[in-house]
Amino acid sequence: MRNLSNKFTYFVEINFENFNEIKDLFNGNLFPKEICKNISAIVGIPIIPGKTLLFFDEIQACIPAISSLRFFYEQYPELHLIAAGSLLEFAFEVLPSFGVGRIRSMFVYPFSFNEFLFAKGENLLLDAKLNASINKPLHEAVHNKAISLLKQFLITGGMPEVVSEFIRTNDFLKCQQILDDLIISLKDDFSKYKKRVPSARILEVFSTIIEQQGHKFTYNKVGEEFNHKQIKEAVDLLIMAGLVIPVTHTSANGIPLGAELNHKKRKLLILDTGIFQRILGLKIAEILLDNNFEVINKGCIAELFVGLELLKSGSCFESKQLYYWHRENPNSNAEVDYVINKEGKIIPIEVKSGTKGSMQSMYVFLNEKKTRKRYSNFVRKFWKNR
Repeated sequence: MRNLSNKFTYFVEINFENFNEIKDLFNGNLFPKEICKNISAIVGIPIIPGKTLLFFDEIQACIPAISSLRFFYEQYPELHLIAAGSLLEFAFEVLPSFGVGRIRSMFVYPFSFNEFLFAKGENLLLDAKLNASINKPLHEAVHNKAISLLKQFLITGGMPEVVSEFIRTNDFLKCQQILDDLIISLKDDFSKYKKRVPSARILEVFSTIIEQQGHKFTYNKVGEEFNHKQIKEAVDLLIMAGLVIPVTHTSANGIPLGAELNHKKRKLLILDTGIFQRILGLKIAEILLDNNFEVINKGCIAELFVGLELLKSGSCFESKQLYYWHRENPNSNAEVDYVINKEGKIIPIEVKSGTKGSMQSMYVFLNEKKTRKRYSNFVRKFWKNR
């Protein structure tokens, strides 16, 4: 926002968490021009349409200011106004109505691997990757370079400040320090949830989600002091805050995949591989130096990476859901990591961290859904080119 303000003559930044005088301006009638007149008098900076960028930060700390945005839109559209805040989903819950027909939501995630390559200036490699196919795979030398950069991405993750630091310094230790700061900040934010769930319970649940990464989330592994309802409340809050991404079981018998869900069966992903590996304490030297991804894949980081990439591949204007398939059978247990809808077809995705091993669960799925013949050639060709 501050970088954007360089395009304007004046910049007014209001942080509602530490500017109580401004909060009082939103009590009562919400007339945008009158509010701007009073803000100018307080901060000593003119607010002129076309010349001033007005920035409301931490707007969740002033609920009436959120309500005022619709009036700014309707009555003062010539003014450039940006509002931002944390945990806005919680604030929207207490509003009876908010900008119906006037708001377009955008779902923003940490950088994808493609965006990481773009940020590093690897445009030619990115083009080669995007144009590769099963019939025309990357040349081995190009593939090796892509794998090397992927290892870097698994360590740094996609949080913008971490990526920026890595591009600027190429220093993993500095990136790890930033990740530590981010993790501390995320955990400190748990205190903002106190009105709903005690922060200690959220921290306990968050830590258990890390430990169960890549597996169905089991409530009884959280702690004996919490019951099922209390744990579910904490999980739902972490999902609402965007820190945890649910992967829900689907029977996958038809489209839409969300028509046959079992919410009792869910895997939970952390929002970023960099944050995940840092909390888990993975040794970055092993990731960088070992060419065996089965060794690198401690904590199911490969499955996490694929899930997050699927999430980021969708349109930013829709909330994309992730699904998996699991058949629990004492004699034949099978699980497909992800199931997606691609152009009206159900596509199962099984994540392998190495080139060895079977794809038994994939074939179980294809046989059960009567689609083995349709996909068998595709699977053989895919496996041959891995």
